[in-house]
Amino acid sequence: MPPLAASIFFHAIGATAAACCYVPQKKVKGWSWQSYWLTQAAFCWLILPIVGAFLTVPDYWKVVQAAPREAMLRTFLLGAAYGIGGTAFGVAIRYVGFSVTYATAIGISTVMGTAYAIAKGGTTLTDAAANLHTFLAKPGADWVVAGIVIGVVGVVGCGLAGRWKECDQAQAGGTIASSRNLLIGLALCLLAGVLSAVYGISLTEGAPIAKLAESRAAGHTLLGIDAATFCSNAIYPFANAGAFLTTAIYCLFLHARHRTLGELVALPEGGEKARLPINWAMAILTGCLWYGQFFFYGFGHFYILKVAGFEQTCWAIHMILLILLGTLIGVIFKEWKGCQRRTYAALGLALTLLIAGKLLLDYGNYLGTQVGKG
Repeated sequence: MPPLAASIFFHAIGATAAACCYVPQKKVKGWSWQSYWLTQAAFCWLILPIVGAFLTVPDYWKVVQAAPREAMLRTFLLGAAYGIGGTAFGVAIRYVGFSVTYATAIGISTVMGTAYAIAKGGTTLTDAAANLHTFLAKPGADWVVAGIVIGVVGVVGCGLAGRWKECDQAQAGGTIASSRNLLIGLALCLLAGVLSAVYGISLTEGAPIAKLAESRAAGHTLLGIDAATFCSNAIYPFANAGAFLTTAIYCLFLHARHRTLGELVALPEGGEKARLPINWAMAILTGCLWYGQFFFYGFGHFYILKVAGFEQTCWAIHMILLILLGTLIGVIFKEWKGCQRRTYAALGLALTLLIAGKLLLDYGNYLGTQVGKG
């Protein structure tokens, strides 16, 4: 498979995992929110990143010992900030639903995370003007920028359609959506979007760790694959551990406040029918899917670097695909059933814009890889 096609393919797998990762939550019963969130966070932000790094990065402990301390610290602290955003994201869903939360948070994250990657380039933010000029001067840059803009408009359109959907369904059920809940939810979405972009920034700041891992991987293979392909896994134990720290603090605070920590080992009597093994399995599945998105994101980033494409667009590609696939999954699960005609029209237009934005990004990256050829 050509490297650019491989990058698109692996980004699609990662985005699919991300779009599906909170679906298992619907099967969790008898647990408080903090029990589910802490359990899935323990796997996606602590256990799996560490295990994944040691299993896939050659001499990983030596990489850790040799990696720049500043890069590790920045990556960890930015990940800790993202942990606050991830928690805000989870709470926002309870106020405004999946559609609005995903669209608002991801729209903000797409713009901020991509803008930072472009401004930083291969150097530092002090060279932002020169890095922006270099980015825009490269063949295909106009297509890439157009793809990002159209994709973000599509994300906003999905959020609008999602809000209309929820209003339609509330009216059909004889209830009125609370404006107070909407304001709280949107404030949480704003916080989640800004701090979600911070996770993308943490990956950018962790690039020296990945480069060191790539150099150590020279001449090694894993399951017949060039071990350098897995170099991004070297970053996740730092970024994700930071996210787990802030998340765990908040969840344990809620457990102490509501005396719910015991739910993890014994479900409370009465209430809805629930099974502890099912809850654990669904939380672990959520964690695996969340970690899987960036496991394959790293593959996509590696291959786009290999062909000298617009590596700064990886975050935008991932985010646009995530909302596109997440919305399609909602359609498959009949979450849009019973909506008015205008809602379906808005959904169709938003999906068209997302697809168009993704195709423009791919075409712009293709043109960017043609520098010096022919």
